[in-house]
Amino acid sequence: MENLSFLERFADPQILQTMTIGEKLMGALIVTVLGMGVTFIVLSILWGAIAVMTRVFKQGQQPVKEKPAVAQTKVEAQPVVETVEEEDDEELIAVITAAVAASLQTSIHNIYVRNIVRVPDMTPVWGKTARLDQMNSRF
Repeated sequence: MENLSFLERFADPQILQTMTIGEKLMGALIVTVLGMGVTFIVLSILWGAIAVMTRVFKQGQQPVKEKPAVAQTKVEAQPVVETVEEEDDEELIAVITAAVAASLQTSIHNIYVRNIVRVPDMTPVWGKTARLDQMNSRF
């Protein structure tokens, strides 16, 4: 072979075919070490940048000074009375009763609705949109 350095041998694909298995393994090891080294260096730089930014932002925040202790007086907590406006939900109760009766295949007179609790809708917007699209595509 010509007077090429070890790393220059890997540049030419035809020379790669003439290399022994040991030389190929050595080249693969060098590539692995270089890749891991570059990754480690970049992660170290990121770690340092995050550490510096943390210190900079913590210095920007001023510590909260505690107020001097003031003579504490006992104040009795008055009970908070919440006024809940009850809406006239007779129509809603009638509809729910009719739906339950229909699903159970029984008479409305056999069902007593005692309590109705609204469950908050936690469906994301994309889920609601998909349901709406699916329902609209049926008609």
